[in-house]
This record gives sequence, C-alpha cells and structure tokens, in this order.
Amino acid sequence: MPLVVMLSIAAYGLTRPTQDPFAADAITNPPFTSITYGVQAFLWWGGEHVGLQLDQIRIMNFSHVKQTFDWVNIEPRRGQWDFSRADALLEEIERRDLKLVARLGSAPEWAIQNALAATDEPFIDAPPDNLEDWANFCGTVAERYRGRISAYQIWNEPNLSREWGNQAPDPVGYVALLKACSEAIRAADPQAIIISAGLAPTGNHNDLANRDDIYLDQLYQYGFQQYIDVVGVHAPGYAPPWYGPDDAERDGQGRWATFRRIEDLRKIMIQNGDAARQMAILEMGWTTDQIHPEYAWFAVSEEQQSEYLVAAYRYAAEHWRPWVGLMVTIYFADPAWTPDNEEWWWAIDPSVGRPAYGDLANMEKYCGDRFIPERAPDSPEALGLVTRTPCD
Repeated sequence: MPLVVMLSIAAYGLTRPTQDPFAADAITNPPFTSITYGVQAFLWWGGEHVGLQLDQIRIMNFSHVKQTFDWVNIEPRRGQWDFSRADALLEEIERRDLKLVARLGSAPEWAIQNALAATDEPFIDAPPDNLEDWANFCGTVAERYRGRISAYQIWNEPNLSREWGNQAPDPVGYVALLKACSEAIRAADPQAIIISAGLAPTGNHNDLANRDDIYLDQLYQYGFQQYIDVVGVHAPGYAPPWYGPDDAERDGQGRWATFRRIEDLRKIMIQNGDAARQMAILEMGWTTDQIHPEYAWFAVSEEQQSEYLVAAYRYAAEHWRPWVGLMVTIYFADPAWTPDNEEWWWAIDPSVGRPAYGDLANMEKYCGDRFIPERAPDSPEALGLVTRTPCD
C-alpha cells in the first residue's frame, strides 16, 4: 500500500486572505485541482531517458507531465501520419499513473508555405496557411487519444513575433487558430481540458512583442474565452516569488518582471466578466544562466532557484487557490542540451545536479482540501522505495 499522509489544510493552519481581490469564490467548478503539480519535459526524442525521467517525476509526487506534440513530427507530410512516438510516450506516462498535458503547435513546412516565403530562415514557428489543415491535426490527435490526454495547450506565446512566423503578433489571428483547434478537439474528446497559449511577460508593445496584459484583454474583445476551459499564462521568475507588480512599479521597474504578474492578468479576467474561469501557469521557473546576456541579468544561484520554486508553490497555495489550478515547472532537461542551450539553465531534474529537484519532491503539497506534509530527504518516499498517491 502506498504511504499517504493526508491532513486538512485548515487543520494545518494555512489561511486564505480575508479580502480577496481575485474573486476566488467565483470559481465553483474548476477543471484542475488547486494545486495541480506539473513539470514540462522533452521526452519525444528521449530514448532510454524517457522511463527514468518519468520515474523521477513520479517520485516528486507531481501528477502531470507537459510535453510538446509538434504537428511537424506527427504529420510531416500532408496526410502521412506517424503516431509511433506519441503512442509509446503515452503508454509510458500511463504506466506510471501520470497525466499528460499536450502542447500543440510547430506546423510542418508544407502547412506554412506563405510564412516561409517571407523569410530566409530555414525553420520558423508560424500559424498555418489553412486553418482546416490545423483543425484536422488537432481533431485527429484528440480522436486517437480520446480520454487519455488530460489537457491540451493550444500554441505557445503568440504575443511574440518569433512564435508567430516573424510577423507582428495578431490576437485576431490567434483567436481564429484557437477556435479551429478547440472545436475539433471538443468534437472528438469533449472531456479534454482546453487551455489557451501561455503568454510571454514583456514590457514591449510593438511588432516584435505585445504586452501580455494588453494582448490578453484583446483576446477577450475577440471572444477567445468561448473556446477554452482555462486561461493559460507564463510566470518566469524575474524576482523572488513574494515580490509583486506593485513592488516593481514602486521601485521603477516593469510590473511584468515578477512571478506575481499573473495577478494583473487575473484582474483582466475579472474585468471581462470571466472570474469563474480558472488559470493555469504553463511555465514557471528561475534561470541560473551565467553565459547568455539576455537571460543572465535576472539569473539566480542554484540555491535561490530551489528556494524560490518551493516558495512559489507555497505562495500560490496561500493566495491563489482555487483560481490557479495547474502549475508547471520548467524543465526536465532534454538529454541533448548543454550549457550552450539557455533552456539547460532553467532545468531542475537530477541530470543537472541542482538542489531544486529534491526540494520540490520533498516539499509539502496542497491538493484542494487535502494536505500532504513535507517529507525528510532520507525517507523511503524520497528515496523512491515507497510511492505515494500523487497530488491530484
């Protein structure tokens, strides 16, 4: 029998704010347990590393794995489908009683000829020329894996030009893309949770990047909420997790450069009459990057990375339940990454040897009305000798 220790959160002494500016009481039917613990992995080409990484995620007592299901890998040529890796991955995930969040995107060359004709780059992330092709991809995946994929994230950071075919970000275009995919998924698998793309926090508002708050408000003006179950956001750590947007503004910095930036986005949801909808943090983490100037300016030490990640989950449990459900830490490293890859510096899994993995695994977990206490690093659970039920 798994060793599971559950206490009520009220009994543990965790309290919620008496005055909540984020309308938590409006959440009555959340798609995700608050908190749902997830981690993003890169398992598609992982080979022999797949089983090991999934075992390590299971030991963390995290319940969800986010993995890209790139269109280019599944339908590399029109009408020629290859589900071999997706099938194998899902089987390995299910064998460990984990759940999958599939991020859909990365169109194949045949589907983005217009965007490719406008650039000299050999590969770009661009919206497809024909939304019917895109809808067919989304629906085919959902039909094949009906009842097996827990949630779908539709695209990634469309408020950045580099994620939108090197074109100016286009909220109208993203809503059209979202609608096509969402309707196809809902027709094939009505129980799957649909999450909008996480938006990149940025202070810029031009043809290269749109501010996430402005872009989100525009999405509401174009009715994106009817095509989703959960609003997706990104919360990279530019500052300690307790440092909020008001603090940053007081100090002469951008409100966007805080983990708590999502509080501003929640207020936009409320202003648009969407307080009853839950939010998912699709990327959260702190980089330890020392070599890439565009990231090194906000890098932290490995010890701070661990401290801040644990504190972020605690902050969310105390202040953001139940309007934040899924929280996805980045990343479990792709085995091919080296320090030359900026993503490697965010990674938290044992392959990079940072303390964050152990501290996240051993920290207490908040699961709706249940509470799983912190465990000792030398406990049978922490050593993987005993498995307890994941927090979901």
